[in-house]
Amino acid sequence: MKFIKKACLTLLSVASVSGAYAGGMLTNTNQNIAFLRNPAREGAIGIDGVYSNPAGVAFLNDGMHLSLNWQAAFQTRTVFTTSPFLDHTLSGENKTKRYKGNAQVPFIPSVQAAYNTGKWSFQFNFAISGGGGTCEFDKGLGSFESTLGGMATSVAGLINQFNQIPGMALPTVNSYDMEGYMQGKQYYFGFTLGTAYKVTDNFSVYGGIRALYGTAKYQARISDIIVNGNQHLNQYVDGLTAKLGQLGQLGVTLPPAVTEQLAAVNAYKNGVDLESDQTGFGISPIIGVDWKIGTLNLAGKYEFRTRMSMKNKSNLAQAGMMSAVEQFVDGTSVREDSPALLALGAQWSVLPNVRINAGYHHFYDKQSKKAGNKQELLSGGTNEYLGGVEWNTTEKVTVSAGFQVTRYGLTDAYMSDISFVTNSTSFGFGCKYKVNENVSLQAAYFKTFYDKYKTQDGMNEFTRSNDVIGVGCDIEF
Repeated sequence: MKFIKKACLTLLSVASVSGAYAGGMLTNTNQNIAFLRNPAREGAIGIDGVYSNPAGVAFLNDGMHLSLNWQAAFQTRTVFTTSPFLDHTLSGENKTKRYKGNAQVPFIPSVQAAYNTGKWSFQFNFAISGGGGTCEFDKGLGSFESTLGGMATSVAGLINQFNQIPGMALPTVNSYDMEGYMQGKQYYFGFTLGTAYKVTDNFSVYGGIRALYGTAKYQARISDIIVNGNQHLNQYVDGLTAKLGQLGQLGVTLPPAVTEQLAAVNAYKNGVDLESDQTGFGISPIIGVDWKIGTLNLAGKYEFRTRMSMKNKSNLAQAGMMSAVEQFVDGTSVREDSPALLALGAQWSVLPNVRINAGYHHFYDKQSKKAGNKQELLSGGTNEYLGGVEWNTTEKVTVSAGFQVTRYGLTDAYMSDISFVTNSTSFGFGCKYKVNENVSLQAAYFKTFYDKYKTQDGMNEFTRSNDVIGVGCDIEF
């Protein structure tokens, strides 16, 4: 039955429910507290540049530089779904319901390290480059509920047709209820090794390799399905099957399509309880440049696409009649590339103690392959525009603030309540305190304001919220 097939596809297609906290669709750019207090770090020179401006790290003093960071993120994801299949009385009238998912990630670590000697800088970065938490919809989603409502409506219509036959009195469906649940967990651990070289006193280059290890776990279920107020679906289906058996005695042959539908309903009369675990690995190169012109510093970085195939371990042994979910069968692999990224930045030292920053990101999302070639549904890649300012108020204290504007290439066809993003504007602020010549402490707060995305047919509206706090310690020796 098409509604049952859709339900299983919906339940298994739970990828990316716990997406990135700052940056593109699958890329976390908040890999240092310096980013939280001023997101425009692409043209800045500091130990956080091991991620944001690796070529510029070559201009730090000789010796060892280390940055240890801890962040905590708190997200919500809210979907308003309108459908005639959300009315449990099967009246056919449109009903709008809200579905809210919560994600709390109390520990997001990252480490940047560099050893500078002469013209060379040897660097290492560890961070959660994508995902980074668990998102839970404890009431399920509109796609779950409308799928079941559609199934109930279809069954009711089918039975009404049979009841036109003299002597037939099949029990129909006039209402339904259910319990829905979904949880998704994603972590993409990034490990980067690279080297920067000062070609001149004002120009440096960088080359590196990033290894990305991805792990994800998805759980989803539809359970406790009740029809007609108090009858479990399995009891109803068994009774219906017995009644339909009487048609043979009346000389009525069930059409093949009806037989297939009944078999599908019977297969899932106890609900659906699905789990999927995925793991994958990929490697990609990174290159960068930094150019100092008086009080102006310019920098650029390009991260190549990371080709990743996430191998599936699930309780789905075979797709069977559900050919659309073959990609989730146990032992199969799912494409989940991390997109290429072009990052450009500038920093202008207006005064010896005041710096203005600007930056630009472009994520090549449309060239980043996804399961089912979902990337083709996008109108283009992601663009981000960043700005900020830093002020050394004293020899020991630096305060900073900045913003990030994110614009995705979204389309109605791409958006779903399972996996979605919306355009956003983020603001961050914080401070850095120099304890002594070798140790500095950082603290920051980062807030994202998401737009509301409403599909053209008015049937779905999406939005999110995001708050991040963080502290860090930078050490030189």
